This record gives sequence, structure tokens and C-alpha cells, in this order.
Amino acid sequence: MEITVQCCKQSKNDPFDDNDSENGTLLPGLPDDLAQRCLSSLSPSLLFSVCHSWRRLLYSPSFPPFFSLYALLSPLHNPTMALPREVVPQSTTVFFSFDPISSSWRPLPSPPQNPSFHLLRRHPSFLSRNLPIQSLTVSNHLIVIAATTQNLFPALSSPLVFHPESNIWFYGPQISAPRRWCAAGSAQDVVYMASGFGSHYQGDVARSLEQWDLNKKRENWGWENKAGLKDGRFSREAVEAVGCRGKLCMVNVKGNALKEGAVYNVGLDKWEDMPVGMVAGWNGPAASMDEDEIYVIDEVKGRLSKYDGEKDCWVKVIELEQLKRAEHIAAGRGKICAVSAKGERIIVVDVRDKPTRFWEVKPPCGLEVVAVHVLPRMISRQH
Repeated sequence: MEITVQCCKQSKNDPFDDNDSENGTLLPGLPDDLAQRCLSSLSPSLLFSVCHSWRRLLYSPSFPPFFSLYALLSPLHNPTMALPREVVPQSTTVFFSFDPISSSWRPLPSPPQNPSFHLLRRHPSFLSRNLPIQSLTVSNHLIVIAATTQNLFPALSSPLVFHPESNIWFYGPQISAPRRWCAAGSAQDVVYMASGFGSHYQGDVARSLEQWDLNKKRENWGWENKAGLKDGRFSREAVEAVGCRGKLCMVNVKGNALKEGAVYNVGLDKWEDMPVGMVAGWNGPAASMDEDEIYVIDEVKGRLSKYDGEKDCWVKVIELEQLKRAEHIAAGRGKICAVSAKGERIIVVDVRDKPTRFWEVKPPCGLEVVAVHVLPRMISRQH
């Protein structure tokens, strides 16, 4: 079954009109604190649908936040002409959150502009490709870790971080060698940045691995060097380092091309060879579900598969025409969210359902999706 969500939310009058919603009573005869305990076991969609007071409770800061879809977006490809035959690089990147309960998109607060914030997606010197903007989620934070400026330099000297529950942006610890692209991922609430390419190639950077531990107090945050790679082959592309069961797994080339894989053992601070079956089936974007299972989409066949470590093989979950040309995926809360059709749609697959269920979420009008993530909703004091 496929469900299509409309491109933009349309404003409308609220259909609910009842006395309880006017006076704010949650459950008649019970104080609000006890009523909230009773209602916390209900699904968010039910709370949203019944009455005003329950809906206000659902979006109140005191109620446990439900999970939402977060997206990095850029304008649809339409180069801006400044002068005849002169194309201006497009640098506008925006951040939105999709509320699955109200089926509406909401912009995130603007990132800090000091230092100047420009993440380039397209440049006239690279007409056939998009420049990467790398992001990940760690400990319920959205982190942008690597991107490119209009002058083709690294855009971020420190990771840019958004915390949904406090609704604020801030910068993480300074990166020793800022990158335009790298292998980036997380495991056990620790951010890892491996290899990469800065303003120019540097062998020591291309072989490096650094970690930033978000488990530490903020005043103790910093990047720590870990065991380096044997060579610089992972500096060619922006790739995901997928955390699963205490290890980081990555391949050095995207898509169906011939590639090499590597596995970093977090506990032993040691690099290992990737199993043959794992690297052979890693033919598209990958992500882990709760750092317990790895999923990958074959971007040519549109096949979503899950890795079986005991048999060293990929097990098919579902194959869909809509998943062909998938460019990025995120996993969370039992769902795989895939960016496909050159960023013009998001396909959500519920891998817990039998048979597997999927539906489509359209991005905000005039924008295409760069990446998606699953995080708790932003706190809203009014809804």
C-alpha cells in the first residue's frame, strides 16, 4: 500500500469544537498530572485526532516527544544567471522537519551566521555531479560535519549541531583538518570522521581517523586521534561509516562500482577486513537500525536488503521501482527512509510490518532532498 503526502501543508480551520478543549481539561474528574500519565500510553496519532486539549498535550514540552523526519534540502536545479554565460553557484541549504502526525513540513530555526554559513550543493565547474553535504545523527542531535564553500574550500571548521528538544543550533569542537568530504558516522554516541579531502589532498588526513565523544561533558568535547587507515583510498568520495554492534563499516566508492571495504573495531581501536559477502552486496546507500542491523538499497535494482552476519549475505526485504536511484537512507523506529528520484521524493518503508508496507513523502515545494534523518520532534510551545 502506498500513501502520498501532499507537497505543502494547506492551512485550514481546526475541525474540533468541544467544551473540554476550551477549558483545557484532559480527562474530566482527574488532575492533569494523572491524566497525562494515562494519556501517555496512547498513540500520538490518536491524541492528535480526538480534541484540542489532547493535541496541545501532544505538542507540549512536558510530553514525551514523538519522532519526526528531518531533511536537508536545496532549491530544485535551476542555475541562476548573473551575467550572460555566467552561472552563479547555488549555496542555499535549508533544514526542515516533517511532522508525521499532522503530515506537515516545518522549517528549523536558521543556523548561526557567524562564521558565515554557506554549504554549496552545485558549482558550474561540476555540472554532472552534486557536491556532498555530510550529516549524521548522534544522541538525538543532528550534525553537519563536512561540506564545500563557493570557493571549493571546506565549509565547516567545526561541526554544526542542532538539538531538536531545545530547538537550538551550536558548533561542536574544532576539527583539526576541515574536510570537503570524508567517511563519517557514529557508534555508541561517538562521532567518527575518517579520511577525507580538504582544500587539497593530504596523505596524513586521507589516512586519519578521529572521534568526538558526545558522552563527555560539553566542556570536555574534542577530537581524538584513533588508529589510522593503511592508505588514502577512502578520500575519494563522501561515504557513510555505518555503526553496528560496536563496529564501523564503510566502503570507499558509492553505487555498483568495484569497491573496497573496511571495518573499524571501536573497542579494540583496530581496523579489520570487511567480510566478502558484505562488500559484494553493498551496492548503494546504507544505514543501521539502532546500531543492530545494517540495511542497504541496491540503487540499480531498487532492492532493500538486510545484512545477515552469520551467513555473510544480504537478505532481500523488498524491491520497489520507487527505490531505484536511491541516494541516501536513514533508519530509525523500525522504518527506512530513502531519498530517491534525484531528491524529489522520500520513500518510507516500515520493515516491521508483514507484509512490508511503504509510502511516499513529498518534500516542500520547490526544494529537493539532500539527506534525511530520524529524530525527536522539535519542541513547539504553540500548535
